[in-house]
Amino acid sequence: MSTFFSPTRRQFLGRSFAGALAGTLGVAVSPWGRARAAEERKSQLAKSCILVFLDGGPSHIDTFDPKPGVPTGGPFTALDTKIPGVKFCQHLPKLAEQADKLAVVRSLTSKEGDHERALALLHTGYSPTPALEYPSLGAMVARERNDESSAAPSFVALDGTFGPGYLGPEFGPYVIDDPANPAVNLALPDGFAPERMQKRLEKLAAFNQGFARRTGSNRPLDFTRLSLRADRLRQSPALKAFDAAAEEPLWKDYGGELAEGSFARACILARRLVENGVRFVELKLGGWDTHNDNFNQVQTLSNILDFGLGTLVRDLAARGLLEETLIVCVGEFGRTPTINGDNGRDHWSDCFSAVLAGGSIQGGRVIGASDAAGAQVKDRPVTIPDFHATLLAAFGIHADKQYTTPDGRPIRLTDQGKAVKELF
Repeated sequence: MSTFFSPTRRQFLGRSFAGALAGTLGVAVSPWGRARAAEERKSQLAKSCILVFLDGGPSHIDTFDPKPGVPTGGPFTALDTKIPGVKFCQHLPKLAEQADKLAVVRSLTSKEGDHERALALLHTGYSPTPALEYPSLGAMVARERNDESSAAPSFVALDGTFGPGYLGPEFGPYVIDDPANPAVNLALPDGFAPERMQKRLEKLAAFNQGFARRTGSNRPLDFTRLSLRADRLRQSPALKAFDAAAEEPLWKDYGGELAEGSFARACILARRLVENGVRFVELKLGGWDTHNDNFNQVQTLSNILDFGLGTLVRDLAARGLLEETLIVCVGEFGRTPTINGDNGRDHWSDCFSAVLAGGSIQGGRVIGASDAAGAQVKDRPVTIPDFHATLLAAFGIHADKQYTTPDGRPIRLTDQGKAVKELF
């Protein structure tokens, strides 16, 4: 079952008119009309993505799919959201206030219940195999929406993530280990002349070109392009995106006083990066592997998430950036409905939740449903490949598109996934 937020009158009339016109004319729209429709569709696509990864597997029952009053529902209550009839857990009030901008998928399902395998599936759309290293979603977006003229990296990961796989290093992430010091290693050492750097880059390019010629591989040329782009960033105004010192007024709003402010700092930095042309940013909030003391841990983590993500959604909307920035909040799986002897919940991949906002995603709706215990998908199952196909579709990238692996094998961007059209 899907819950929809009511569209505005203008939206309703516009969509009704378009539907009536297509139906009346048998979709025989003029070339001008098709071109205009294509331009309108293009303008609605996401230009960038912020993936908020909840590392460890958050309990869906204690966050976005509460089951109050059920024996396995736990001690938390539920609160109303801006979506009529839809509730979030009591510790997510800011996100509940922003729910008209959010889409909640309550019927994610996965075949991987081990952390490492589930992490790989969630990030790449494929279960891992020793035969091939698949690219992450960030690497795919970096390749498909790469802007060679931009000095900013296409893909930035705060605290690491899955890499480019067989796509090569050019589309791998620029990794920031410490959001408080994000521009480390970009400035030249004291006394190191820029002319000297230029000569080194020229020699490196010549060496890589010769190596590529001898080996028949283009991979060294990828490293050359990557080095040149890094040097452009070093000299570019885009480097200012890494300096969040000017964001002090928003520090508390993002939860800067919680958990030493690391997640707040990451959220602020992510917003600054997409403002300055970065296509894909992944940030992480860890600690959700709550086999022990689930409820105290989830309460603390939910507070941090609510401040950071709730403010990020509001901030992007206020700056007019939410429509072009896809936000994704998800973990690798959920937690069991049953509560174990350590007052914790264990791994559970049969049914869990994700939250999306922005881009071409329509807010104010819920896709799918779990059963009364939160154990199984009751309605509209969404596999991880389906989820991947949906995120790619938000950028206008078709999941059936094929890449070629280094050994010449064609392979789809995701493993037979189909986009969830109800989200658009």
